[in-house]
Amino acid sequence: MFGKLLDAFFGCWHNNLSFPLTARSGSRRNAAASLTGTYVVCLDCGREFAYDWREMKIVGRCRRGTS
Repeated sequence: MFGKLLDAFFGCWHNNLSFPLTARSGSRRNAAASLTGTYVVCLDCGREFAYDWREMKIVGRCRRGTS
């Protein structure tokens, strides 16, 4: 709980995001891409966010990057 509080005050604001990436069909998808097939990555902390091309915004919950 204390870690979440510190992260809320001093954590990453996710202002530096990658261009939306679309997972190829037939390949293994990460958790963010499993929602919409497309995701963006925070270039500062590595968290992945599901991205909706039609709405042009981030959707769903965030996940810590695996690599």
